[in-house]
This record gives sequence, C-alpha cells and structure tokens, in this order.
Amino acid sequence: MVVLIMLEKIKVENLMTRDVLTVEKDEETVFAFEKLMKNKISAMPVIDDDKLIGIVTATDLGHNLILDKYQFGTKVKDIMATKVACVSSKSTLKEAISAMFENAPGEDIINQLPVVDDGKLVGIISDGDIIKALKKEL
Repeated sequence: MVVLIMLEKIKVENLMTRDVLTVEKDEETVFAFEKLMKNKISAMPVIDDDKLIGIVTATDLGHNLILDKYQFGTKVKDIMATKVACVSSKSTLKEAISAMFENAPGEDIINQLPVVDDGKLVGIISDGDIIKALKKEL
C-alpha cells in the first residue's frame, strides 16, 4: 500500500535525467550504435530542432548491424521507431510504469521513456530510475 501511494505521489520530474543523450535524424546508424555502447545506454531519442521525432535502441541497431541489414550510410531517420511512448514531467511514476507496459509489444516493457513537455524533449526516465526510487522507500 505504501508503494502504491508513493507511485501516485512522486512525479517523473523528480527522477528523470535532464541531460539526455540524443541523436540527430541524419546521423549514420553505425555511429548511433557506437554512441549507445560508449555511454552504456539502451535507447536514444531522435531529435530534429529539439523536437522528438523518434527513438533508436541498442537492441534494434545492434541486431540489424550484426545481420548486415543496413547499407553503408544508412541514416537513423531511415530505421528509427517513430511511434514513441512518452510521458510529461508532471506525470506520476504510476503513469510512467503504465506507459512502459501499455506501449510495449507482447509481454515486454519499455525501459526508457522520453519526457516531453509542450512538444520539447526535457528528459528521459528509465525503469532503473523507478526501481532505485522504490528501493529507497523499502
């Protein structure tokens, strides 16, 4: 019961990462994948003029690079997911968790949610951020 109250009380803005690593739509996929691996993150929002237009994941990029599905020079804009689940900074953790489950395929969970206010990317929240917050309360 205490955890449920906490999930309904804490706002995304209190846990999100504000300095978001992003990728431009015209960057080549191999360099986007390298950026993900170098920074040990699983997903990067794709931006165009500070607006969120897509997302790329390490799993998708790495898998397709290994299978040699991209031609030399393939751009992020050609392969990014354009249907991106997001939350606002004023969303609760409960709403963020719901978005992570409701927008994932099958039994999966989205582990990175861009935080968008008034059409502008202002942060990102991960399942790890939420777990850390829960651990502090337990």
